[in-house]
Amino acid sequence: MSKLIIKNGTVYDPLNKINGEKKDIFIENGKVVEEFSEKDAKIIDAHDKVVMPGGVDIHTHISGAKVNKGRLFRPEDHLKDLVYKTKVTRSGTGYSVPTTFATGYRYAKMGYTTLVDPAMAPLKAKHTHEEFADTPIVDKMAYPLFGNNWFVMEYIKNGEFEKLKAYIAWLLKITKGYAIKIVNPGGVESWGWGKNCESLDEKVMYFEVTPAQILENLSRANEELGLPHTIHVHANNLGHPGNSAFTLKTFDLMKKVNPTPSRDSVLHLTHCQFNAYGGSNWKNFCSGAPDIADYLNNNKHITIDIGQVIFTNTTTMTADGPWEFQLHGIGGFLPWGVKPGVKWINGQVEGECGSGLTPYIFNPKNATNSIQFTIGLELMLLCKDPQQVFLTTDHPNGGPFIYYPTIIKWLMNKKSRDEKLKSINKAALSKSGLIDIDREYTLEEIAWVTRAGTAQCLGIGHKGHLGVGADGDVSVYDVMPGEKDGEKIEKAFSDAAYTVKGGQVVTRDGDIIKDVVGTTMYSDVTDNVKPDLMDSVLDDIKSVWQNRYSINFDNYKVQEIYCEKPMVIRGK
Repeated sequence: MSKLIIKNGTVYDPLNKINGEKKDIFIENGKVVEEFSEKDAKIIDAHDKVVMPGGVDIHTHISGAKVNKGRLFRPEDHLKDLVYKTKVTRSGTGYSVPTTFATGYRYAKMGYTTLVDPAMAPLKAKHTHEEFADTPIVDKMAYPLFGNNWFVMEYIKNGEFEKLKAYIAWLLKITKGYAIKIVNPGGVESWGWGKNCESLDEKVMYFEVTPAQILENLSRANEELGLPHTIHVHANNLGHPGNSAFTLKTFDLMKKVNPTPSRDSVLHLTHCQFNAYGGSNWKNFCSGAPDIADYLNNNKHITIDIGQVIFTNTTTMTADGPWEFQLHGIGGFLPWGVKPGVKWINGQVEGECGSGLTPYIFNPKNATNSIQFTIGLELMLLCKDPQQVFLTTDHPNGGPFIYYPTIIKWLMNKKSRDEKLKSINKAALSKSGLIDIDREYTLEEIAWVTRAGTAQCLGIGHKGHLGVGADGDVSVYDVMPGEKDGEKIEKAFSDAAYTVKGGQVVTRDGDIIKDVVGTTMYSDVTDNVKPDLMDSVLDDIKSVWQNRYSINFDNYKVQEIYCEKPMVIRGK
């Protein structure tokens, strides 16, 4: 019977409408409970400290075949941020693409306890779950890729919507996936023929379906299956000047598809910064964030995370192969004098999806990179509802996740933000409105965009809050409410005074003091599909399997997950 009391802290728990209230948190056997006697309980004194639920990152590339390729083809990245073995921890390495153990430790030090890997190739699902099992402390989940899957496009083309739903339910279950991920719908399949889909109505070669049809059908299937999260979308035209207009068309499309949805939001647009570009070319490139923010301020059916850019040398990786091909020839020079175009990986996964990787430097002297930097912060500061916009860097695409505390500093302290703006390309200031924004985030808003809002968006009711029955995942930060010193804010969120995972204290003052095993969550909505329909879909799959896949059908399924207690999320 493990008991923990966090006493005297100032609690920020937005989902339970607790905003800076002095309150004790009681955790017994890994869950938050009403109250119990202090006898035999471990006590943390959180006087003059802030208490929040454990952080929930809605989008971070931390595991799987694509991430491991990033580790392999960037040995120079291994020389940074070494993690030395201690009595408690394993060793690790890597800066933009850290090893599994380093990833878990670094997130825990910041007070994060739940992570989502947002791009799992179904064929590579076993690799993803093996790395999940090797990532300590945090709970995990993964999104399988559906937006360029041959079975998906064939069912849409043939008008077999019920079979599409059955296929989605089957694939989520056998890959132990959580939500529907869509990357450049149709465009990645077209990339296999050297093409792309640059409009919602452009047809995918040989399948004769459009990105709009893919989004419409997958969104409708998502809602009818009762999946906990909305469709999670990496839109077409990512990274292209002027794509903010395309993004708004995508938002409007989803309003037409689901005019009366079962929840407020029906689409989550990820790393929105990369899809919030104004202008028509790189010469007149400018921020499109005000238009995106204005749309969100007047519509509730969309949520976003920002994909904030950090000025650093990072590794870009995405299931959007055509974009990575363009990016590998765009960037500046790496420190050893080699142009990024020399180093590039393209990947295609048998009838399912693709990927690409390339190093990239975000340079503060570069006008385009400087505008990209301002766009993410503009989105956060101009969107009024913190339940619609979430903090990410699209790790490692915009920069490593270890910079979350720095972004929090910029959000909470205009002086720190303006100091940073002094170091960027001056031409960028005239193409962004960031310098004129006075808003500063409160601690309640930080709690929304880093844990409460992300957990709510994911549909995980046991996370993101500190109410009775919630997981005993808690972050304690050594910062006073109302603190305005940017450096103190950054330091506090960099090294949590305490991180509690499942009622166990795992970090203290930024040091890992206990190594625990997290769990993996996945969705099972097969009960929402008629058995005879599922049998029909399996017949379809098996009839073409031998011609499409290089492995036996029976070897495709993820048989088991190596964690303490996998958590199955059932459909609504």
